[in-house]
Amino acid sequence: MDTEDLKLPPELPVSKYAREIEGLLASNQVIIVAGDTGSGKTTQLPKILLRAGFGRKGMIGHTQPRRLAAMSVATRISEELGVAPGTGVGVQVRFDQRVSGNTCLKLMTDGILLAEIQHDRLLRRYQAIILDEAHERSLNIDFLLGYLKLILPRRKDLKLIVTSATLAVERIAAFFGGTPIVRVEGHSHPVSIHYHPAAQLAAEAPEEERQMAAIGKAIAKLSGQGRGDILVFLSSEKEIRETAAWLRKRRIPQTEILPLYSRLRATEQQRIFSPHKGRRIVLSTNVAETSLTVPGIHFVIDTGQARISRYSLQR
Repeated sequence: MDTEDLKLPPELPVSKYAREIEGLLASNQVIIVAGDTGSGKTTQLPKILLRAGFGRKGMIGHTQPRRLAAMSVATRISEELGVAPGTGVGVQVRFDQRVSGNTCLKLMTDGILLAEIQHDRLLRRYQAIILDEAHERSLNIDFLLGYLKLILPRRKDLKLIVTSATLAVERIAAFFGGTPIVRVEGHSHPVSIHYHPAAQLAAEAPEEERQMAAIGKAIAKLSGQGRGDILVFLSSEKEIRETAAWLRKRRIPQTEILPLYSRLRATEQQRIFSPHKGRRIVLSTNVAETSLTVPGIHFVIDTGQARISRYSLQR
């Protein structure tokens, strides 16, 4: 795979910082890239590393919090590089591994990299690691940050890029001894926001169906405002299944209903990226907000509900 003449899309904000990132990597072992959603950091940072010569003496490891994101990013980068998935660009998630001897960039979940440490204490297979979406602050990400800090002094040849969209990156920079921060602006679009309380939209519906009825009313309102797919944010897998069944019973013409959540089978998750006719309604948890970009979305319906962990003294 020829990496010296890699082109970066000029419309993505991170492309303007490519030379700065390459320069900082030459003089620092760790750098932090703080970029808003849509800045292109997830798809373009691996290409920046490849262009700088990484991936030859060892692989570039690129972690994602969720398997859906790892697989979709691997597919996207493979298309941009013009290589078949599993060759130059590999991917490994639970129960699925497509990595060959020619792989120079490997997409994987945080848990996969953490598991590799058991038999490769110093991560000798890797020349550089991109720890993406650090703002998720899962246990896996925290363990990786701590372990990488321990092994970096023993692996002077290993480079680490930590990326984040919303995290207070100064704390991570201090954790790694004051490492440099590259701040990348987002790729924003004008957005019109309208508030419609569920009780107002579906006052006549039974209480247990009020949220679903309100979503149905909102979809009907959006149908007269132009074409484009609709993304609906819901708080749980159970809500998604129930809402999908409720909407399918309404038989909305020329409309496909697709669920999207982390535990969904990979083949079902990949359906959101396939071409389609008519309108598509994607019912998703925050995986569509934090881990990937769903193509073709023109409208978003947010129920305003969220699952919050809490401790119950009575249990």
